[in-house]
Amino acid sequence: MLKPFQSAMPPLRLALLASLSLTAQAEEVQQLDAVTVRPKTATTPALPLSAPAVVEGKRREQIEATTNLTDSSDALKYLPSLTVRKRYIGDFDHAITATRTSGTGLSARTLTYADGLLLSNLLGNANNYTPRWGMVAPEEIERVDFLYGPFSAAYSGNAIGGVASFVTRMPEKTEGHVSSQFFSQGFKLYGSDKSYQGGQLNAAVGSRAGALSFWVSGSHVDNTSQPIGFVNTAGTTSAAGTYTPVSGAVADRSTAGADRWVLGTSSEIHTRQDNARIKLAYDLSPTLRADYSFGLWTNHADRLSSTYLRDAAGNPVWQGNVLVNGQRYNIASTSFANSTQDAEHQMHAFGLKSNSGGKWDWSANFSLYDYAKDIQRSSVPDSSKSETVNAAGTAGRITDMKGTGWRNLDLAGVWRPQGRSGAHEASFGLHDDHYQLRTVVWNTPDWIAGSPGSVQGITRYSQFDGSTETRALWAQDVWKFAPDWSATGGLRYERWHAFNGALASAGSATQYLPERHEQFFSPKAALRWQATTDWSLRASLARAYRMPTVAELYQGSVTAGSVVNNDPNLRPENARSTELTAEGEDIAGGVLRISLFHERVRDALYSQVNAIAGGTVTTIQNIDLIRSQGIELAWRGDNIAASRIDLAGSVTYADSRILKNDKNPASVGKKQIRVPDWRASLSATWHQSPRLSWSGAARYSGRQFGNIDNSDVYEDTYFGNTRFFMLDAKAVYQLTSMLKASIGVDNLGNNKAWSFHPYSQRTYFVSLKADF
Repeated sequence: MLKPFQSAMPPLRLALLASLSLTAQAEEVQQLDAVTVRPKTATTPALPLSAPAVVEGKRREQIEATTNLTDSSDALKYLPSLTVRKRYIGDFDHAITATRTSGTGLSARTLTYADGLLLSNLLGNANNYTPRWGMVAPEEIERVDFLYGPFSAAYSGNAIGGVASFVTRMPEKTEGHVSSQFFSQGFKLYGSDKSYQGGQLNAAVGSRAGALSFWVSGSHVDNTSQPIGFVNTAGTTSAAGTYTPVSGAVADRSTAGADRWVLGTSSEIHTRQDNARIKLAYDLSPTLRADYSFGLWTNHADRLSSTYLRDAAGNPVWQGNVLVNGQRYNIASTSFANSTQDAEHQMHAFGLKSNSGGKWDWSANFSLYDYAKDIQRSSVPDSSKSETVNAAGTAGRITDMKGTGWRNLDLAGVWRPQGRSGAHEASFGLHDDHYQLRTVVWNTPDWIAGSPGSVQGITRYSQFDGSTETRALWAQDVWKFAPDWSATGGLRYERWHAFNGALASAGSATQYLPERHEQFFSPKAALRWQATTDWSLRASLARAYRMPTVAELYQGSVTAGSVVNNDPNLRPENARSTELTAEGEDIAGGVLRISLFHERVRDALYSQVNAIAGGTVTTIQNIDLIRSQGIELAWRGDNIAASRIDLAGSVTYADSRILKNDKNPASVGKKQIRVPDWRASLSATWHQSPRLSWSGAARYSGRQFGNIDNSDVYEDTYFGNTRFFMLDAKAVYQLTSMLKASIGVDNLGNNKAWSFHPYSQRTYFVSLKADF
């Protein structure tokens, strides 16, 4: 048991987290071979390592100029091959990063760090295990880097897709920041035609007094999303009985191309989030720093539904037998069920690190993340009674995840036998983590305010518990064996343990699952050659094992409109990755990169989502073999055209296919879920004057599928996964030395795109910021 979860500390509403403790994981992406990328105000890395594969990044100034930034995930928006599936501003459970070879449903295939502190939620591998983006305030970001692929021994197999690393800053003098932002989108789809608005407030203050520095900040977001779920007639019954003629249904097609009717919306989310962070650092000596960070995230969300249907008298129709255009359907009582969520999550982090730059440096980091409160209430009308959907006194369920959380410990060191300029830089470390899942679902006679109670003779509806632990040792050496050559070799050993698995369904006794132990070795290698003054070549190889998450093993669920089938016998993913890269300096005034990538994943872990009447069924399974390969071109140039224009662009082609799947032979030869064939991005910033800049950007994503057999042939619909082309723009004007204003728009062309749920349509931003 993870005892600290049992006694969560009281809420600190004005505290804010972002860690200062840099481990080798974060520092690895700070240096591209021998060139350290380090803004003057960034925290000095303690353990700089050479990157064994492609790294792309952006500085704070570039992010602020090009991006309509509402949280830290937006900083990745225009980096090559990356897509963050953020459906709306404030999306707290689906903002997952997709990479070259992994789609937006595979949250456990990408790692996210801030100053060495892990922000990834590795409890599960699905859309609702979003990185803790709110634990980094936009004002804190100094730069963000992305290391592509699992080529570093410092990272677990969760880096199959790559590693995002945020570098934040600490103040050298007293400073403060206050900003406000307003956003609005007009959304028109099916029978919905409405404008949705929201706002955000941010405040931060920091200072240094001798050896002590601190940073305190907080933010509040209040936003209502566009409808992201829709009730439809796919799979509904048409038994004999009395049917009410209704109007308002909208003709539609399923992803298989079958005719259906859309009856209304099932999820418009009004979210109110507060993030509070505090970080303290104390310089014990010129080369030794200790730090502490605390973060608090609270969220209250209401998932609301609305019906398009009206009877002959104009009254809304929510359930029962209906007659739509002469066709008979039965609307289940749960189809338009509402739900609410109240959550309070806390994170603590402690760090100690040295940065002597001599023969030895080291770091130690410990972090703890606690679901101090996480309760979801949903309306589930009692079929034995005549209950009104969503009304007070209607039966429902309470899902309580208190006690869920994780902890991480990382110890790392670096040895430079001849100092920083020597032939060798060896790094090594120890990692220990513990993830625990605690979920109990209760019936309640009143879904809005009731306590757990009997509904149709059953009080505890279901329960899912389980834990996993991983202990790892790793070592890596960068050897400059000739003036123009360097080689990187690494090895990672991991011992994984799954235990305390327990399942219980309605009215049944608890089923206890056996423990599991696995251990693996993951070798890594890279070779780099500076072929000419301008061109370098690098080959990288890696094996990585991605262990099943505790949710994949143990977290089944049955909620209104959603069923998840877990599997405690899932095998780890086994990935073999290769990358060949050529990079040229001063090519058309910028840096040109060409990368070939190839990946083979055996026993790939997937959550396959299938539509059913009134909801979905998710089945977690191993796919025998998936092969992904392709080419990526990226170019970036800063301060070109008389130092007034910044340009960056990329194009990626990927062919990702299922080569073997004994559980579903129809999927063999088909494309991997949610990995598009083409992706491209382009961003440009014109610095008209020191006070005014104009930016424009374009994002393109090609054809992709949501079913492993690619049976979703019709993409422009609910459950579909579409191509999209989106244009964004932003203008920033420095009004005074302290006051800055910006206006912007995302999805300027109002592209109606789907990634199972609909993306936001045209959205406007207005922001005002004061720095003092």
